[in-house]
Amino acid sequence: MDFTLSKEQQDIVQAARRFARGEFPPRALEFDRQEKFDLAIWQKACELGFVGVFIEEKYGGAGYGFFEHCLINEEFWAVEPGMAAQVLSSTFGAELIQLFGSEAQKESLLPKLVAGEAMMGTAITEPDAGCDVTGAVTSAVRDGDDWVLNGSKMFTTNGTVADVLLVFCLTDPDEASRHRRHSFLLVPTGTPGYRAVKIRGKMGIRASDTAEVSFKDVRVPAENLVGTRSEGFYQLMAFFNRTRLHISAQAVGLARAALEDAIRHTRDRRQFGAPLASFQATQFKLAEMATHIRAARNLYYEAAWKADQGDIDHGLVAMAKWYAARVAVDCADEAVQMHGGYGYIDEYRVQRLYRDAKILEIYEGTREIEKLIIARSLLGRNGGR
Repeated sequence: MDFTLSKEQQDIVQAARRFARGEFPPRALEFDRQEKFDLAIWQKACELGFVGVFIEEKYGGAGYGFFEHCLINEEFWAVEPGMAAQVLSSTFGAELIQLFGSEAQKESLLPKLVAGEAMMGTAITEPDAGCDVTGAVTSAVRDGDDWVLNGSKMFTTNGTVADVLLVFCLTDPDEASRHRRHSFLLVPTGTPGYRAVKIRGKMGIRASDTAEVSFKDVRVPAENLVGTRSEGFYQLMAFFNRTRLHISAQAVGLARAALEDAIRHTRDRRQFGAPLASFQATQFKLAEMATHIRAARNLYYEAAWKADQGDIDHGLVAMAKWYAARVAVDCADEAVQMHGGYGYIDEYRVQRLYRDAKILEIYEGTREIEKLIIARSLLGRNGGR
């Protein structure tokens, strides 16, 4: 399959690369050490059209596909993962709204996200429900014209900075099927009873906001239900089949950054009277890194292209996410090794890349979950029985 980028796509890549290289490096170390971010950079990215490119034109977006959003993710993450995560996660949940939201929800929210006038996040994980999303117990009970939410969520992206959260909650606890007990609700973060506490001390992507949030008798209007009641699990799976593509691209970008740093360092650093890059052992490592990166990119290119054609290949998406994340972790590890002691100091980007990489194997489906999806796509859902 030919994945030669069109002229327009090449222009997107070049523009994203210029923006990231111009905006991210000067403040990357500051944001990592202080676990913060300057939202002015996000707003500038919105003004230049990098945020929410997959959102339809009638809602203010560029009307591109998830493929183009992946291209931007790769370029941003190839410069500074933490800052890239904060900028591009500002629409985290818009994918689901565009798929299942009402026209009123789309018109009121999506244009603001593109314009940098609002930020959103998605609250899924709970203290006792991670990969098993059907175990989520944060409840929403219908009371007249409102839903009343109670419970808590962990590792919520943009929990302290978002204007609205897309919340996965238990609306139908008595349903026989575990897969038909949950729904999604849009919850404005300014609603009484909402509380968010920023999670500090993360291993990586420290510029990105992550929070523990709680809901105590939080009331939202009935029209804030997204799509059909009790279809939340299926909506979430459709959502992940888009967002896991983005993570695959993130991983390729990070792996590229690790390779670039390794090449630069081994060319400059001399041992035994010669550049490190002149040694065969180093050359083999660089060759393997480059080959794995190319393979990972081809996987996400194919999966994203098919998704934009309306062909969601669950197994292929899982392959792209698992393999690209594995490549990112391995490339970051090799890059640190080639830097020696310098790779252990946070003034060198490679140290941050090493810490940033691990989350790619965890969020939105651990590597174990992705392997299960791949196997089931090969064998049939019941293991071929």
